Amino acid sequence: MTHALVLLASASRAEALLEWLDRQLAFVAGLPLVTTADLADRLQADPRTMDLSLRVLPSLADGGDIQVASQVLTGGVAAVIAFLDPLDPPGTPPDARLLIRACDLAAVPLALNPASADLALRGLAHGRSAYLLFNPVAGQGDPNADLALIRSILEPQLLVTVLLTQPDSDPAVQTLELVELLQTRPAGEPGNVMIVACGGDGTVSAVAGAVAGTGIPLGVIPRGTANAFAAALGIPTDLVAACDTILAGHTHVVDAARCNDVPMVLLAGLGFEAGMVDRATRELKAMLGPLAYVLAGTRQLVAQQPFQARIEIDGAITELQAVAITVANAAPATSVLAQGFGQVIPDDGLLEVTIASPATRLQGINALASLMASAVVQSATTHPDLLCLRARRLTISTDPPQKLVIDGEILEADPVTFTCQPGALTVFAPLRAP
Repeated sequence: MTHALVLLASASRAEALLEWLDRQLAFVAGLPLVTTADLADRLQADPRTMDLSLRVLPSLADGGDIQVASQVLTGGVAAVIAFLDPLDPPGTPPDARLLIRACDLAAVPLALNPASADLALRGLAHGRSAYLLFNPVAGQGDPNADLALIRSILEPQLLVTVLLTQPDSDPAVQTLELVELLQTRPAGEPGNVMIVACGGDGTVSAVAGAVAGTGIPLGVIPRGTANAFAAALGIPTDLVAACDTILAGHTHVVDAARCNDVPMVLLAGLGFEAGMVDRATRELKAMLGPLAYVLAGTRQLVAQQPFQARIEIDGAITELQAVAITVANAAPATSVLAQGFGQVIPDDGLLEVTIASPATRLQGINALASLMASAVVQSATTHPDLLCLRARRLTISTDPPQKLVIDGEILEADPVTFTCQPGALTVFAPLRAP
């Protein structure tokens, strides 16, 4: 949304405006806000509203309400929220007659109390549409109750259209069809549209891969076992907090990638990681939750055999023996095999490559412990059985051919070429600490 929401209040009504803002904070924080200097001081001094991002006009005494009227007439305002005192003498700033006249001429909503302000926000919400791709079989909660909760939070502020994923249909295909439909809209409309993925990492990755490069912002509501993509970007795994993150409107531009022709937003693994994911069946995850990956990893550690790998980066070829190769675009600390550099940076335009080549199982356990330590201290490992690289593009071939897992999905491909797509995704995520 390009137009701003203007906030004004008479001196006697400022506290009423603060109370209203406190109720509507999740939605209001996602809008461009404009106010006058005197009210800005009140907002920034109050713990409820001090974090709001404001564009500040001169104080009312210096003609701030006149500048508001000017911006209304020039088309820069979506709505005016002006809590005025009806007992103030005529002409007392903010001038009611001035605001009414300007809003009437420009056909801009003017709300004078909490009830009409709620209606004004609801009207703005119908300019913001969210298409919710919801996977009903993800997670261990009640999908009907979860969907009802999500809608109760989002729908007062967004016009939500729910699309259920189907067991016999790829959510990426559903999303691509939706993206094609949205991109046929008149110019300017897609900017008010978002796509929200709700499910496990498989659903989120499929939707994100289809959205990458389109400019359509992506919301994430995690309902899976690992929720690695959400964890990598600091998105809360609690449903209410995840919805509030979307409504707050803060976005993070991150990279995406492709593995051959398959979209990738998290990571891919050859060898150990692919075998571990393959062993962590849906039944096992439903029974054990995240512990399913621990059990599957233990079994794979016993079964994994070394393989020959040929890696080509910028024309330079490296040949070595490995038991695991992980190529990461984004990954949380819990994705241990991706932590060769201590952390995976999702917006650096590069892919992090970690290659494990221990000769024995004991050395493999030591290498795994080294990766875990690197993740904790967020610094690169120096273990001799681990090789760490960064690249925008690389090609890997293996002998014998290895299983390949891309964002949790098992595939077969040899060779495989990974290509980073810098800045391809705009994701609603919490503000990062400086």
